[in-house]
Amino acid sequence: MSDQLRATVREKYGQAALRVVEGRRGDCGCGCSSEGKDGSTDPVTRDLYDRVTSESLPEGAMLASLGCGNPTALADLRPGEVVLDLGSGGGIDVLLSARRVGPTGKAYGLDMTDEMLELARANAREAGAENVEFLKGDIEAIPLPDASVDVIVSNCVINLSADKDRVLAEAYRVLKPGGRFAVSDIVSRDDEVPELVRRSLELWAGCIAGALSVGAFRAKLAAAGFDDISLEPTRVYRVEEARAFLEEAGLDLEALSEEVDGMFMSAFVRARKPETES
Repeated sequence: MSDQLRATVREKYGQAALRVVEGRRGDCGCGCSSEGKDGSTDPVTRDLYDRVTSESLPEGAMLASLGCGNPTALADLRPGEVVLDLGSGGGIDVLLSARRVGPTGKAYGLDMTDEMLELARANAREAGAENVEFLKGDIEAIPLPDASVDVIVSNCVINLSADKDRVLAEAYRVLKPGGRFAVSDIVSRDDEVPELVRRSLELWAGCIAGALSVGAFRAKLAAAGFDDISLEPTRVYRVEEARAFLEEAGLDLEALSEEVDGMFMSAFVRARKPETES
């Protein structure tokens, strides 16, 4: 991640954590449209967790949920496994993973933002979760040993990195042989993201401009050594849902509408580290 981009992302998500501490919902900045069941008006983050899940977690974890999917609902987590959440934010997916792997397993959360780490640790204490640990660091340099993790999850974070090859190489390194990569992320249907979108750091921090295309994501996973790669679209975003966000960013909605409408989607991305490396 470039220094300027890293600073932008850290500031934006640090501010989101502080809003949660004040009892307000964090804001990913991906748009603002119809209100979801959890009170979110963001077309990317709304309605990702069901009511039962929402009511069983600390309010701070739900308010700080800034992802684009629910990877723990789709990942096949098993008792006793070690799970790592890249860009864990307020800790919602770490807490859900910890429940799935049980007391004989462990869930790590990795985040570079001090405010989010403080919030996540407070949420873990409130939830009484003892098999969790939050680490400070960058997803391009994971502070865990080789072959130490069974499953990697992530929720709308890899798209924020300017060095996705490094992120995927690090994910491959820390996974055990046969380990699984199971993340939700923003992807684009085409290789070419409009230049007006690509240039905006605010749009990077809002999940959109840094999105890989479906084909590029597949290619980068394969280059890192993964196999059994699949991408399953879970939500397609329409330009009207992001009208206020795009206009606030100073972009000409009418000029972008044909290029952007339906271009971006959230997807569940699966891959596996081979049992034996070739």
